[in-house]
Amino acid sequence: MAKPLEIDQQWLKRIADQVGGLQYGSVNITVHDGRIVQIDRTERTRYDQPSSKQQESQSVKQQTGNKHQTA
Repeated sequence: MAKPLEIDQQWLKRIADQVGGLQYGSVNITVHDGRIVQIDRTERTRYDQPSSKQQESQSVKQQTGNKHQTA
């Protein structure tokens, strides 16, 4: 049978601190024997602009497509 989770105000603050300001990502809470022992935070960064390589590749595709259409 699982032990009831022991959580106090200090852990609630730690969890809130990890979640606060997180735009994309996850917070993983590790519990051993009914006690929180670890908090892991993984943050992702999303970019709206494509990278310069993606822009160059798209530009080359567009130029190649235009050559085939005009021929």
